[in-house]
Amino acid sequence: MSKQVVEIWTDGACKGNPGAGGWGALLKYGAHEKEIYGGENNTTNNRMELQAVIEALTLLKRSCTVIVHTDSQYVQKGMTEWLEGWKKRGWRTAGKQAVKNADLWQKLDILSTQHELTWKWVRGHAGDPGNERADALANKGVESIAQTRE
Repeated sequence: MSKQVVEIWTDGACKGNPGAGGWGALLKYGAHEKEIYGGENNTTNNRMELQAVIEALTLLKRSCTVIVHTDSQYVQKGMTEWLEGWKKRGWRTAGKQAVKNADLWQKLDILSTQHELTWKWVRGHAGDPGNERADALANKGVESIAQTRE
């Protein structure tokens, strides 16, 4: 039996960097769609980009073929180009610095082993309907944090 194919669009947003941040994701499986979002105080855009993918993959209850659409080259290149080197060097960059956001990269690395992932970079704010929805969800996540601080 072939694996289910799930498409995920993810995005992160931050008002200030660091500042109030939000993440959002749109998951599609056949005719089914699910939207999720959330936020954090005192975070960065890159952390929110990573959190969006982590939250989306966490929802999947069985191993799937997943196409992740992200407008973050940081996430896409991190997973396709940099991750193996970081792991070989004990979560250090080629310049011997500690990998930023290693806690989230490590979570994402574990989640990625449970699925067959394809990483697709999409240009942000360029009319990709899934990306536009993920962006709106990430901004909802920022708003949810702003409301809790008022």
